[in-house]
Amino acid sequence: MKKSIKLVKNRSDIGAGTRGADLGIDAIEIAAINKGSEYFNTFPFIDVETHNETIYNKDRSTFAKRIEHVLQQCRRVAGAVNRTMSEKYFPLVLSGDHSSALGTISGIKTAFPDKTLGVVWIDAHADLHSPYTSPSGNIHGMPLAAALANDNLNCQVNPIQGEIRHFWNDLKKIGTPDAKLTPEHLIYFGVRDTEEAEDRLIESLGIKNYRVEEIRFRGLVKCVDEALHKLTVCDMIYISFDVDSMDCDLISLGTGTPVSKGFDQYEVMAIMKQLIGSQKVVCVELVEVNPLLDNKGNKMAETAFEVLEQTSIAIDLQP
Repeated sequence: MKKSIKLVKNRSDIGAGTRGADLGIDAIEIAAINKGSEYFNTFPFIDVETHNETIYNKDRSTFAKRIEHVLQQCRRVAGAVNRTMSEKYFPLVLSGDHSSALGTISGIKTAFPDKTLGVVWIDAHADLHSPYTSPSGNIHGMPLAAALANDNLNCQVNPIQGEIRHFWNDLKKIGTPDAKLTPEHLIYFGVRDTEEAEDRLIESLGIKNYRVEEIRFRGLVKCVDEALHKLTVCDMIYISFDVDSMDCDLISLGTGTPVSKGFDQYEVMAIMKQLIGSQKVVCVELVEVNPLLDNKGNKMAETAFEVLEQTSIAIDLQP
């Protein structure tokens, strides 16, 4: 049965180290208006309540900043995604920082606890840190560790105890008590900026990363086909698209952690279209547009909207 798109708008950036991603959705909407598009009048939407005022609070831990509020925000996102899927809509999630992805994944698994989930993570970063390993304490670098329920204690450098450990364990259990994802069902596209703790975990867990140069050398269609084959046993796929997966020199600096030598928007659109064509994709998320950092006007949001439009068309074309 064909499902209509519903936008889930999560204007939260409390998991990031740089402020401004909470304005990303508005910047994308402005890009649509300036293009003369009726996109944001086309689909029903839900606005997720945020906790952005907590940036003024004193952090309790430098190893997991604002973790108690990120926990609450991820619960809110999980609830919104679960309700959207229960209403038979296709959730297209627009978020500020990438910590939201844990909420999205948790919402999908709450809606379909008995189905196997595959995750395609289009990003410059692995987001596999935990409070035990994080060099920054920013939780937008931790959503996949929480989804995998993997603390990576072999690489521990931070002493975590007390309520921080409690909040982290609660993050891992949002929606369902067990891990939401297994390593063989996680595939990276474009990851190229990692720390040693993440590299060691990626290697030990055997997580596949399709680097930009590999995709261009071997061919995009072939690599995406291979990724889909790896996810054959998965009943459903979630795509998480961080705009920093794109080349910051080519597009703009309008994201919190820009990295050079990434994709262009046409490569991202081609990856998304082919994945959606598998008819297994049940949710797509777009994150980390930060207009306050954009060195080319509103270029990042304009490019993100271009991807969003084409992604929505691909979703709409599915039977």
